[in-house]
Amino acid sequence: MGNLDTLKLTDATRPKIQPPVIERRNKLSKKLWEQMELAKARNAGTNFTVKRFRTIKDLEGNVRSVERDKRIKPWWFTSNSGTLCVQVFYGSKVLELASGKTAIEARDLEHVVEILGLIKHEVEIGTLDHAIEAASHLLRSRFEVDIPKTGQTNQKSVVLGNSTPELPSHK
Repeated sequence: MGNLDTLKLTDATRPKIQPPVIERRNKLSKKLWEQMELAKARNAGTNFTVKRFRTIKDLEGNVRSVERDKRIKPWWFTSNSGTLCVQVFYGSKVLELASGKTAIEARDLEHVVEILGLIKHEVEIGTLDHAIEAASHLLRSRFEVDIPKTGQTNQKSVVLGNSTPELPSHK
């Protein structure tokens, strides 16, 4: 056994599902990595692309996978005052990093990379869990659809989510 004697062996099993908080952290961490690589590439004057596979059907009806570039929109912008600012997005929602504050000022693209790295670390240790949770609830609330009924009050149907729709009380 030689080399195995130096390792600490255990009978741990891999969890089948991760808690939603961990899944959200991992999703945001991946997006922050993409933004960091995009900022590094823009600073160096090169292009950064992420590839993804799309399934398409050709004219004969054959289904095949094609590799395509994924469009990545930068999270940094120049504000009205001329400063470079960075916002953090969870889906299409901007995270509120502090009360009423959604952007971080940066000196240049190198500083943007540093800021994104710091935010990525904070996300991984769980500092921004409340902001991620709030953005997640806002995103999920978009999937509630009003269903008009004649002679009754409007009901809300929950397309996604664990909650059950409220039924109107009959009086």
